[in-house]
Amino acid sequence: METRRQAHCVYRCEYHIVWIPRYRYKVLTNGVDKYLEIKLDEVRKTYLEIEFIEKKIQPDHVHLLVSFPPKHSIARVVQILKQNTGKALKDKFDFLKDRYYGAGGIWSVGYFVSTVGLNENAIRNYVQHQEKEDLGQAKLEL
Repeated sequence: METRRQAHCVYRCEYHIVWIPRYRYKVLTNGVDKYLEIKLDEVRKTYLEIEFIEKKIQPDHVHLLVSFPPKHSIARVVQILKQNTGKALKDKFDFLKDRYYGAGGIWSVGYFVSTVGLNENAIRNYVQHQEKEDLGQAKLEL
């Protein structure tokens, strides 16, 4: 995990995000998965602060390991990803229009997110001994 810097912020924020197509239909096959990957890369070009560390597209769900600055909420980033990919997939593949007829999108409303953090024991150790480290008396590594 790498520390990233911006003008007024240093951060190390990584998130594991999973979402599924509505009704968990296995529609992310036969080229849909490749096109979804292309669309995710296009989102990355538009939103430069969103960085994909890992991507894995399964027939009935999407796994991403993503990093972005703490000024963005996880809900907003997931919304950006799902909105920008869902409409493009539905426009490109006619069978998705038939499968998900009406105004609804192809993605399920919910999602799973988990933070990827440092070792909990390392954090506890740092918090307990950070005063000594700040004074240069202890050498701790996270």
